[in-house]
Amino acid sequence: MPAAKAERNKTLALDAAEGKRLAKALLCLKKSAALAAVENRVLQQDMEAACGFLPKGCADLVVLDPPYNLSKTFGEGHFSKRSVADYTRQLEVWVRAVLPLMGAKASIYICGDWQSSPSIFEVASKYFKVRSRITWEREKGRGALANWKNASEDIWFCTLAEDYVFNTEAVKLKRRVMAPYRKEDDSPKDWDEAGGTRLTHPSNLWTDITVPFWSMAENTPHPTQKPEKLIAKLILASSQKDALVLDPFLGSGTTAVVAAKLGRRFIGIEQDRDFACMALKRLELATASPGIQGYVDGVFWERNTLGEQKKARKTPKKPRKSALLA
Repeated sequence: MPAAKAERNKTLALDAAEGKRLAKALLCLKKSAALAAVENRVLQQDMEAACGFLPKGCADLVVLDPPYNLSKTFGEGHFSKRSVADYTRQLEVWVRAVLPLMGAKASIYICGDWQSSPSIFEVASKYFKVRSRITWEREKGRGALANWKNASEDIWFCTLAEDYVFNTEAVKLKRRVMAPYRKEDDSPKDWDEAGGTRLTHPSNLWTDITVPFWSMAENTPHPTQKPEKLIAKLILASSQKDALVLDPFLGSGTTAVVAAKLGRRFIGIEQDRDFACMALKRLELATASPGIQGYVDGVFWERNTLGEQKKARKTPKKPRKSALLA
């Protein structure tokens, strides 16, 4: 029998009864499907097979978070590290699978680390217009005795065309003012005197992300879970309301959950049954708890500003309930 969780441990778990119930809502495509049949659904199958049956041009935004070039176990599956050339070939297979599903103005974000960056750039520059490489601080992880601690990951921002969506105002970051400027009349210049904060333009260096851990309600047993706040930035920046977001490596469901919370449609593909069911569980919970940690009243906040966030918090709007959860 597994040990009881500590009182403050909020890590989500999936028992056998829940898994059996939720598995009934999973899809596994065997033939081409209409958009109405797959939107706001989680597909449990290999991503290459699933992508072949999805409607062409259906996605406004793709979040591609494949296994990095590391040996890692994901539930029942395992990915083995390979040469850079072999990883590049595999990444190209994954990209070519999603490419026909992207709309004319679609954007794609490709996640990776420093070891997979050469492969990502080679493949991305072949098929897309590479706009930027976001580096985000991953503050978790062990130190190294004879090397620099690996404390960052990358996300490559790419588009199909010159005409694409980017909502700068939606992803500004509220920072505490350390050295405030004032006008000649002594009034604040570009900052809020009452709160001691200012809104800053989004950059490609993110130091405000908290990796999910045991005391956070979004935490799951998935070994490489992305934070909801991180995915929220991608979705808000590169899609409009009701846009369709595709995640072919859904994992425990973060992209689908955040899309639902932010009023977007989604299609999620995940090969592992337990993680696919966990995604469905999180979608159910999102209907009652639509908040995103670190995103309050339409604004992203720095880490360690919980007090300021509580002052600014308003009652969040509940996300639209998907057909899957109706």
